[in-house]
Amino acid sequence: MAVGEIFLAAFLQILFERLMSSELLNFARREGVQEKLKKWRTMLSTIQAVLCDAEEKQLTSKAVNLWLDDLRDLAYDVEDILDKFSTELLRRKIEKLHQASTSKAWCLIPPCCTCSSSSGFGWFMYNLDSEINEITERLQDISRRKNELGLNDIGRSVIEWKRPPSSSLPDGPVIGRDEDKKKMIELLIRDEQSLVNFDVASIVGMPGVGKTTLAGLVFNDDAMKHFDIKVWVSVSDDFNCVRLTKAILKSITLKNENFDEFSEFQDLLSEVLAGKKFLIVLDDVWNTNYGLWATLQSPFRAAAPGSKIIVTTRDINVAKLMGAVECYNLECVSDDDCWKVFVQHAFLNRNISEPPNLRLLREKIVSKCNGLPLAAGTLGGLLRCKEIDEWEDILNCKLWTQLDQSNILPLLRLSYHYLPSHLKRCFAYCSILPKDYEFEEKQLILLWMAEGLIQQLEGSKQMEDLGSEYFNELLSRSFFQKSRKDKTKYVMHDLMNDLAQWVAGEIGFGLEDKLDSNNGCWIFPKARHSSYISAKFDGIQRLGAFSKVKYLRTFLPLTEPHGEEKYITSSFTLDILPKFQYLRVLSLNSYNISKLPDSIGELKHLRYLDLSYTNISSLPQSIITLYNLQTLLLECCYDLNELPTGMENLTNLRHLNSSNLWSLKAMPRHLGKLTNLQTLSYFVVGKDSGTSGVGELGPLLHLRGMLHISGLENVTGAEDAAMANLVVKNGIDVLLMQWNDRELVDTDVFEMLQPSSKLKELTVMGYGGQKFPSWIANPSFSNMVVMRLERCTGCTLLPPLGLLISLKKLIIRRMPKIESIGSEFYGEGCLRRFPSLETLSFEDMENWKDWFPVGTGIGIEVFPKLKELFLRRCPKLEGKLPDNLPSLAKLVIGKCDQLVVSIPSHQMLNELNIDKCKELVRESNVELKSLRSICLNDISNFRHPTEGFMQGLIRVEDLKVVSCREMASWQDELQQLISLRCLEIEDSFEHFTSIGEETGQVQSWIPSKVESMKLENCHNLLKILEGLHLTFLQELYIFANLDTRGGHQQH
Repeated sequence: MAVGEIFLAAFLQILFERLMSSELLNFARREGVQEKLKKWRTMLSTIQAVLCDAEEKQLTSKAVNLWLDDLRDLAYDVEDILDKFSTELLRRKIEKLHQASTSKAWCLIPPCCTCSSSSGFGWFMYNLDSEINEITERLQDISRRKNELGLNDIGRSVIEWKRPPSSSLPDGPVIGRDEDKKKMIELLIRDEQSLVNFDVASIVGMPGVGKTTLAGLVFNDDAMKHFDIKVWVSVSDDFNCVRLTKAILKSITLKNENFDEFSEFQDLLSEVLAGKKFLIVLDDVWNTNYGLWATLQSPFRAAAPGSKIIVTTRDINVAKLMGAVECYNLECVSDDDCWKVFVQHAFLNRNISEPPNLRLLREKIVSKCNGLPLAAGTLGGLLRCKEIDEWEDILNCKLWTQLDQSNILPLLRLSYHYLPSHLKRCFAYCSILPKDYEFEEKQLILLWMAEGLIQQLEGSKQMEDLGSEYFNELLSRSFFQKSRKDKTKYVMHDLMNDLAQWVAGEIGFGLEDKLDSNNGCWIFPKARHSSYISAKFDGIQRLGAFSKVKYLRTFLPLTEPHGEEKYITSSFTLDILPKFQYLRVLSLNSYNISKLPDSIGELKHLRYLDLSYTNISSLPQSIITLYNLQTLLLECCYDLNELPTGMENLTNLRHLNSSNLWSLKAMPRHLGKLTNLQTLSYFVVGKDSGTSGVGELGPLLHLRGMLHISGLENVTGAEDAAMANLVVKNGIDVLLMQWNDRELVDTDVFEMLQPSSKLKELTVMGYGGQKFPSWIANPSFSNMVVMRLERCTGCTLLPPLGLLISLKKLIIRRMPKIESIGSEFYGEGCLRRFPSLETLSFEDMENWKDWFPVGTGIGIEVFPKLKELFLRRCPKLEGKLPDNLPSLAKLVIGKCDQLVVSIPSHQMLNELNIDKCKELVRESNVELKSLRSICLNDISNFRHPTEGFMQGLIRVEDLKVVSCREMASWQDELQQLISLRCLEIEDSFEHFTSIGEETGQVQSWIPSKVESMKLENCHNLLKILEGLHLTFLQELYIFANLDTRGGHQQH
C-alpha cells in the first residue's frame, strides 16, 4: 500500500498518552506489568520520532511501506490491549457498587458476561499477560527493523493544525460555467424528432471537471420548470436496475414501494410517468451493458413527448450506448476561472485584499490545478490553513511528481499529506462509505467517537463539538461536499472516495468491493472496518466471510432511511457476531430481528449499537455490562416496551435515541446517573418506584437537541417537577411535553416545568389544565420559532403568544373549550404583535365562535409577516378573517361552515384554497399579480364586483372548481384568465352545456393557453365541438358526464 505515514503520528501519540495515565499506571503497578508497559512507552517514543523520515522514504522504498503497515497493525493491537485494561477498571468500579447489593438486574446477567470472581479475574490477567508478551516482542521487532531501514529522527514534528480564520464555508457561486449552462439549457428545450418520447443528453468529461455541478445548475434553473417531473439519481459503477427504478419511483411518489417482482416496480413507474413530461438526471454512469440500459429505460416510453434525460459520464461510449442525441464535452475551465475558484476557497469569499506576493505564486498554483475546479477548490482549502510564506514549499513538494499505480490526482494526495494527523484518521475511516452515499454530520461524528478518533481532554470541549470542528474542517477543504438532493446531508466526490480507500488500504473495505463472480467474498484477515449496502435478504453466502475477520471493529450495514424491511441470517447473530470480540460499532438497522442473543454482553469494546427500525421487543439484560457504550440507537423500535433495569451501569452512554418508542411504558430507575447523556429523545415518566420519575432528568445537564417527555400525568407534584430542572438545560432546542390522561392534571406541575429561554421549538399535547403557565409566552424566549398547542382540552383562553418576537410558526389544534380569541392572544404592552409569524394554523376548534381583531392605533402592527393562514374544521367560527395581512401568500379554509371569507386584495397572495364556507367575497377587482392557484369546493354563495369574480386575475395558472353549481356566470368570465394552464371542473356550473359555439368562427370560453383540462360530473354537458382550437392542450380528461353521448367518456 503506497501511502504516507497515514494517521500513525496521531495514533501513536494517543497510545503514548494513554500509557502515561495515572489510572493505568496504578493498575499496572498492582498487577505487576508496570515494567512491560514502561518498555512500550520507550519503544513507541523512539518509533514515533522517525515517522516523518519514514513518510518520505516510503515513497521510494517498499520495505518502508511494509514496515509502516506492520506498525499500523501493531498500533491497533496495542490499543485493543489498553481498551481491555480500561474496561476491566470500569467493570471493577461498577461491580464494587453491586457487591453488597441484592440487585435483581445484576442477578439476571448471564455469567458469561461478568467476571466477578477472583478466579475469573485471574484468568483475565493470564490471557492478558500472554498478549502483553506478544506485543512486546512485536515492538522489539519493529524497533530493530527501524534501525535496519536507516530511519532517523529528522527533527520535524507533526505540523500544528491551524484553524481557519472563519467558520464560513465556500458555498459561493459556481465559477466559469455560465456558457456551458446556457448551451445545455438550449439543448434541453430544443424539440428533437425521436422514435421514443424522451431524448438523452450527456455531459462527458474527466474526473473533477465539474460534470455533476453543471448538471445541478441546469437541473435547478427556472428554464426547467416546464417539466412535470424532475428526478436526480446517483448511479455510480453499480448500474442496478432494481435499485435505480426504486430510487426514481421514490423521488416522484415520496414513498417506499415494496413489491416482490421487479416488473411490478416497472409497471408502477410507467403509470406514474404516463402522459407526464419528465427531466431525469442519471449522475456518474459507468455502465457499458446495453441490456441493462434497455431494461431501465423501458418505463420511460410511457412519458409525454419532450421528456429529457441528462447523463453525466467520464466515457463517451457510455453516452453513445444510451443513445445520447448530443454529447456535450465539458472542457476544463480557463486559467482565470481556475484562479477565481482557488481564491474562493483559499479566502472563503471574504472581501480582503490579496497579499502582494500572491501574484508571484499565481502561475504555479494555476498550473497545478490543470483546469479542474475540484483541484482548484481542494488546493485552496489546503493552502488556506497555511501561512502564505509556506505556500512555496508545498507547491514544490515532490508528491506532485511522484508516480504510482493509484490513479489518484497528485493534488489530492498532497492535500491528504498536509492534513493534521487526527484529521487523517477521520478521513481514512470514511473509506468504508460507498460511493454516492449520503451521510449526516452527526452520524459520522458518532462513528468517529466510537472508533476513538476524537479524544476529549479533561476540561476541554465535548467530543461531539470537537467532532463538528473536524467535520467542518474536512468540509472546508473539499474532502466532503453538500449533497445536491438533501441539503442536510453530505457526500464525497468519487475521487475523494478513491483517495480514502487508497490511504486506508485493506484496513477498511466495502463488502461489495470484495465480492467475486459467485458472490463469495475474500477479506483481509486483519481488516478493522467494514460497511455494505444491505440487501432484502443477507444470507450466509454474503456474510460468511466475516467469521474469519478476528479484529473487526466496525460492522456497518447501510440502508436508505425508512426503507423496506431487511432480513439477515440468524447464523450471523448467533454464530458470527459473538466472534467479534474487538467490535466497537455494530448496526443492525432495519433488519427484521426480534431478539438479540445474551452474548451481546460479551462485546466489551462496543461503543455504538444501532437497532433502529428493528422488531426488537426487549433488550437482553446483558447489555448493561457494555460499559464502553456511548451510543444506543433505538429509533422506531415500535415493539420495544421496556429498557433493561440497571441501565445506570452504562456510565459512558452519551446518546440514547429513543424516538418513537410508542410501546415504552416507562424509563428504568436511576436514569439520572447517566450524567454524560446528551441525547435522550423520548422520556416516559414512570408511576412506581421501579421506574424513573421526571426528577431523574435533573442531573442530565448536557442534554441537547430534542426531548419528548411523555406521561406527565404521573408527576407527583410541583416539587417533583422542579427537580427536572429544565430551565438550566440550554442545549435542548426542541421540547415536547405530553399528558396521556387529561383528568390527572396539576397546573403547578406545568408551571415548574419551565424550559430554558434558549428553546427554539415547543409542543404541548394533552394538557388538561384550565390555564397555561405564566412562562409560556414570556418574551425572554427570544429564540422560540415554532409552537404547537394540541389537545389542551381544559384551557378556555390562549396565552399572549403575540409577545414572542421570534415565533415563525404557530399551530393550535383540538382545544374544545376555546370559544373566542381576542386581545388575550395578541398580548399587551407592545406595538408589534406576532412580529415574525409566518405560518398560523387553527384546526379542529369545534366550539370556537369569534375571532376578535386587536385594537387599532398609531404604530400598531399585527401579523406583519404572516405568509400562510390555515383554518380547518372550525364549524362554529363566524364573522370575518383578520384584514390587513400585507404578506399573506397562502390562504386555506376548510369546513368552516359559518365563516364569511373575504379574498385579500394584497399583492403577495399566491394560493387560495377554500373548501366550504358560508360566503366567499371578493370586494375589489384590484389586479392580484401574484395569485397563481385557486381551488374552490362546495361554495354556494358568492359576492363580487359587478365586473365579475375573475376580473383582474390575469396571472392565475391553476383553477379547480368542485361542487359549485351556482357559478353560472363564471363560464363567460373564464376567458379573462389569460395565463390559465390547468383547469379542473367537477360537479359545477349548472348551466354548463357545451364547449364552443356553433358560429361561423368557433369561439371558446376556455382560455387558449390551457394545457390540461379535466371535466367530471358536469351533468348538463352535451357536446364538445370539433372546431375547438386549444393548440396548447396536452391532456383532456372527461369523466361521468352523464348527458354526454355514450354515458361515460375518458379521453
